[in-house]
Amino acid sequence: MNVKEVNEFLLLYKEEMDKSEDWYNERLKEIHEEGKLELTYDELTFGARVAWRNSNRCIGRLFWKSLHVFDERHLETEEEIYQALLHHIKFATNNGKIKPTITVFKPGLVRIWNEQILRYAGYETENGIIGDPNSISFTKVCQALGWKGEHTHFDVLPIVIQINNQSPAVFEIPKEYILEVPIQHPQYKEFRELNLKWYAVPIISNFKLSIGGIDFEAAPFNGWYMGTEIGARNLADIDRYNILPRVAELMGLDTSTNANLWKDKTLVELNLAVLHSFKENGVSIVDHHTAAQQFKIFEQQEKERNRKVTGDWTWLIPPMSPATTHVFHQPMANIIKKPNYFRQKKPNYDLYLT
Repeated sequence: MNVKEVNEFLLLYKEEMDKSEDWYNERLKEIHEEGKLELTYDELTFGARVAWRNSNRCIGRLFWKSLHVFDERHLETEEEIYQALLHHIKFATNNGKIKPTITVFKPGLVRIWNEQILRYAGYETENGIIGDPNSISFTKVCQALGWKGEHTHFDVLPIVIQINNQSPAVFEIPKEYILEVPIQHPQYKEFRELNLKWYAVPIISNFKLSIGGIDFEAAPFNGWYMGTEIGARNLADIDRYNILPRVAELMGLDTSTNANLWKDKTLVELNLAVLHSFKENGVSIVDHHTAAQQFKIFEQQEKERNRKVTGDWTWLIPPMSPATTHVFHQPMANIIKKPNYFRQKKPNYDLYLT
């Protein structure tokens, strides 16, 4: 038990939840008698929400108080955990009206191997890569564990769950749980020919949640997408789907020179198509300008409560037209505060990639 982190968390909880000094002393006595901190549901909920508030790389922190917390620390088996994850997907998707959600599993027991619960597979072939190049290694792991994809550009990978140091178990996600959005453009009808789509809910599952010195290695969480995450990164990055040259072709643009800014033109139209498609299908999404305005409100609210906003500037500026947002023009203190979410070391893929 990390006594310093326990005390810091309890003091923070006491202050923000308006608890008495007697409560604090009694809770501290109880913890020291047990020799460990066992978070109550209210403490867990508070910690998970504050972890979002403290997330330096997230521009969507205005909504930190709205995070739905599912406490699944009692689950012990892969099947139980799988069912809890299906419930998370269904609840968070909410027919397109995305709900910020986190599901917390028992620390020191559960590990989810996926980077995101929903992610597309990537296959190396003689004719090039099919699907998402970022997923090639994990796709091979899934195949070694017995999964067989359909080898399309948009195969949703299975969930891989590990209990302790046992062999990981693989679970397919039923198609009815997965909401996907076909990408179309409001003016360029030729966009349909690209056959693009993206899943509705980004559920991050490779971060650990740290509260009061306790690390929850399995605590998948989601908000909703900012459009540029899909339109300026997932679909546009050269080492991802690299779709900009094909967009330029259907728009009739000359790609032989950079000076005509064909990449910029296609990037705008691709991002416009993503935003249009999500909204047409009733799926929550936010553009980067609105997200920046929401972050400004978050900053103001934190200032009113005498809390200093920290942030990783390189992540908070959007990947498209960053100088048009106020975030670009202000310095950020990239100081890590807890509770928080942290990247953790990848599981050992080596046994399955040889």
